[in-house]
Amino acid sequence: MTSPAGSPHPGSPAALSSAADLAATPVTSRRGLAGGLGGFAVAEVVAALVLGAMVGWGWRELVDGFVVTNGLMGLTFGLCGAVIAWHRPANPIGWLFIADGIGHATTALGGTLAPLMADAGASTTVQRLIVTIALVSWPWSIALFLPLALLLFPTGRLLSPRWRWAAIGIVVTAPLFVLEMVGSGDTISPGLPQGYLAISSYDDLQPLWTAAELRNLVALLLAITCLLIRYRRADEMGRRQLLWLLLASVIALLFVTPWAFIAGTPILVLLAIPLIPISVAVAIVRYQLLDIRLVVSRALTWALLSLVAIGAYAALVGLLDSLIASQVGRSAAVTVFVALIIAPVLPRLQQLVDRALYGDRHDPARVASRVGEQLSAGLPGVIAAIRTALRLPYAALIVDNQTITRDGTPLQTEVRLELEYGGQVVGSLEVGLRSGESGLSSADRDVLGLVAVPLAVAVHATRLSTELQSSREKLVSAREEERRRLRRDLHDGLGPTLTGVAFTADAAANLVATDTERARELLATLRADTRTAIADVRRLVDDLRPPALDELGLIGALRQRADQLSFRADGASIQVEVSADGLPTLPAALEVAAYRIATEALTNVVRHSRATSAVLALRCDADLEIEVTDDGPPNGAWRPGVGLHAMRERAAELGGKFEAGPTPRGGVVRARFPLERR
Repeated sequence: MTSPAGSPHPGSPAALSSAADLAATPVTSRRGLAGGLGGFAVAEVVAALVLGAMVGWGWRELVDGFVVTNGLMGLTFGLCGAVIAWHRPANPIGWLFIADGIGHATTALGGTLAPLMADAGASTTVQRLIVTIALVSWPWSIALFLPLALLLFPTGRLLSPRWRWAAIGIVVTAPLFVLEMVGSGDTISPGLPQGYLAISSYDDLQPLWTAAELRNLVALLLAITCLLIRYRRADEMGRRQLLWLLLASVIALLFVTPWAFIAGTPILVLLAIPLIPISVAVAIVRYQLLDIRLVVSRALTWALLSLVAIGAYAALVGLLDSLIASQVGRSAAVTVFVALIIAPVLPRLQQLVDRALYGDRHDPARVASRVGEQLSAGLPGVIAAIRTALRLPYAALIVDNQTITRDGTPLQTEVRLELEYGGQVVGSLEVGLRSGESGLSSADRDVLGLVAVPLAVAVHATRLSTELQSSREKLVSAREEERRRLRRDLHDGLGPTLTGVAFTADAAANLVATDTERARELLATLRADTRTAIADVRRLVDDLRPPALDELGLIGALRQRADQLSFRADGASIQVEVSADGLPTLPAALEVAAYRIATEALTNVVRHSRATSAVLALRCDADLEIEVTDDGPPNGAWRPGVGLHAMRERAAELGGKFEAGPTPRGGVVRARFPLERR
């Protein structure tokens, strides 16, 4: 058996071999084939309409003969399949839709061609052949093409190797439903003969036809199950694609369900089915066309509302049939009651659907509560809570241009919101936009603005904790370095000197009675070594804390040091003035830092500048300010050395600020320490 296009019948071994050959065909050839087959489906539909006009059929006859529905399905499945195959030639969904479209278009064409041939007096053989082809073409859509396409959506590949058996089962059992539709003996139009595949004992095979219907239901359930599993496992892009199909399925189900269960439902409700190939084509080729979540939200809401309305209408018809007087009108009363029921239900349904698709963006307090619950768990939990609460595809926390934590899949469309604490930007919250959104909505911004406050506090607290830990590590490291230095100085300097003193004293004691002159020389050496040891001890003590601070105080010690620095390195004199009055009692650590910075700055003036005078000023109000200025001529920018680095580090250790550099009037070194913290 061959299809109208002349290709091997779908599902047959020859079709599988053709599919393998098709995969090896160059892309341009496959695109040409897709365009040609899509055009063939369109040509069949146009021909069906032209022949219908020639037969003299009007709109009612075209609808009742399923020419309109089959024609529209042929156009949509054929064209959408051609679009998919053109852009994604390796995706079999496009080719399945093309075959589906040709099948529907062939049925539509046969529906008008057969009456025309009958009117023209064609032989019964020709009429039966046309009727057979028309009847055998469309069932493949329900039995094979559509379930298989849903099973492969959206990648064109099965979910896993285990699903291969489901695909094989759909292919192998598809002819059973086709045989059910063709073997009943029904014709496509009154006055036409039966097809060649009519089964005389059709009614005796009713269990087999029931199995065929159950088979269709199982195939559809397998496809839906596969889509649900894909949705759970998919990333944000995959979920956007699946939502397109969900939207079309909801609308199609809403229209087709009454046609299947309620007698007298217009045939035109079947026109909702073409939404499925359209949604699949958009999902595969242009899934970012618009905010699909918003569309799905509204569609689900109205679908649920319609179901509520239908249920309420059916229940009230039976209830009010005996209660409402005939002159009032049962239909009018039921309509009023249904309207009263639906009015308060719509907002609630919309809230439920919006929460499923957009999270709790219309309930900022709920989002803030969820974020607050995660604050104790750390920043990763907070970011995950924000993304989950708003159903965002991606969220990340960025501090100092580094991503601290992220949740979800990064996208090309992302928005950054600054996090401020105490008037300063401490970081930013980066979120990905939902499908089709060009920016954040006002509701999203309101919620994110609310949660940004505790998030900024958490970022600031984390930064303080990190800085505190770093300070502790530096303190421990500095303490260990100081201990190492003291050990080295004692072991390498003072230790050997004292050992030599002990040996010299022993030698002098041994020679004092026998060699007085030699004992006298040893005592002189002993005196010199002892003085060296005393100098080493004083140096060690000075490095720990200058004795002058305890003996003279900070101002006196600085003036003493200024007097010692009266000459520059080239021998020229320099006048150093110390200006400091009314200083309060300062903490020991601050005194040492002020002394070290001031003396180092004065030493640099003497060593490196050509100044004739320098001023050391200490001022105290809310802060302690130390400033050293000189009148040396400018000699370019200062290159930071060991001295400048040491002064800067001393200021930073106590939370102070440090600056140094040349000015038009000479060099300046300035350090400022806060006093309110002490």
